[in-house]
Amino acid sequence: MFTGIVAAIGRIEKVVPAPGGVRLRIAGNGLAMDDVALGDSIAVSGVCLTVVAFDSSGFEAEVSQATLGAVAGFAQGAAVNLEKALRLADRLGGHLMTGHVDGTGTVSRFEPVGDNRRLVITAPAAIARYIARKGSVAVDGVSLTVNAVEGDSFEVNLIAHTLTATTLQQLKPGARVNLEVDLLARYIERLQETKQ
Repeated sequence: MFTGIVAAIGRIEKVVPAPGGVRLRIAGNGLAMDDVALGDSIAVSGVCLTVVAFDSSGFEAEVSQATLGAVAGFAQGAAVNLEKALRLADRLGGHLMTGHVDGTGTVSRFEPVGDNRRLVITAPAAIARYIARKGSVAVDGVSLTVNAVEGDSFEVNLIAHTLTATTLQQLKPGARVNLEVDLLARYIERLQETKQ
């Protein structure tokens, strides 16, 4: 589990073909690696990946072709949001996330509002139905509050700190972003389907 509070902005240093997918080498750029072990989970722009090798400056993870086809942002040289898995003693500053991306959305607007930025994203209809005003959504692994919803589009406000501490500052219209909807919305829908 994750919270959507980004710990560091890493960079994908290498993308090496591997059986069934690729192997990534990710520079941690300040992500503390002293408590990381083989098999740990680290969210990379919202995607839960398993650490298969690491050192003091970063880690490696394998990504299947199925995952590569469903997510955005795993090109060599790309900046990525990093968060280690939640420990039971940690503060829950964002919202509970699994790191299982539901799909990708497309940035339709990214405009200044004072020191902040207004970000409007169009989501696939299958995902948009779970996004509610004042609810939570993860965009590239960042926990955000939804300010408005209109059809398949939703709007969030990015404060100056979020812009500085995440890769979201680099977004432009047309960019693809990884989306994970709130866990509760999916469970509520499932309960309603089975209610007799």
